[in-house]
Amino acid sequence: MEAAVTIEIKDNTFARQFETITEKGLVTVEYSFQEKKIFLTKINVPDSYDDEEFISNFLKNIMEIAIERKLKVVPILPKIVIFFKKNPVYKELLPPGIRI
Repeated sequence: MEAAVTIEIKDNTFARQFETITEKGLVTVEYSFQEKKIFLTKINVPDSYDDEEFISNFLKNIMEIAIERKLKVVPILPKIVIFFKKNPVYKELLPPGIRI
């Protein structure tokens, strides 16, 4: 498994999203909390932004935040489900009963 490239992430709790700045603009992952679970609900990227490797690294960094905060991660978005399939090391973050 490749280690995540560290990305500077701001947890904007007011907007309920993780944010990072790229050369093309702001990239965000929206979330909501319920108990000790974080639901990743939406990825927002600038128009014509298609750096899938960056998005994958951004998600890896978010998984590290979830590990630090002892949160379970619930992937709502198909793109995030695919991320878990490609990165099985993070499957331990899934709540009991969620199979990917």
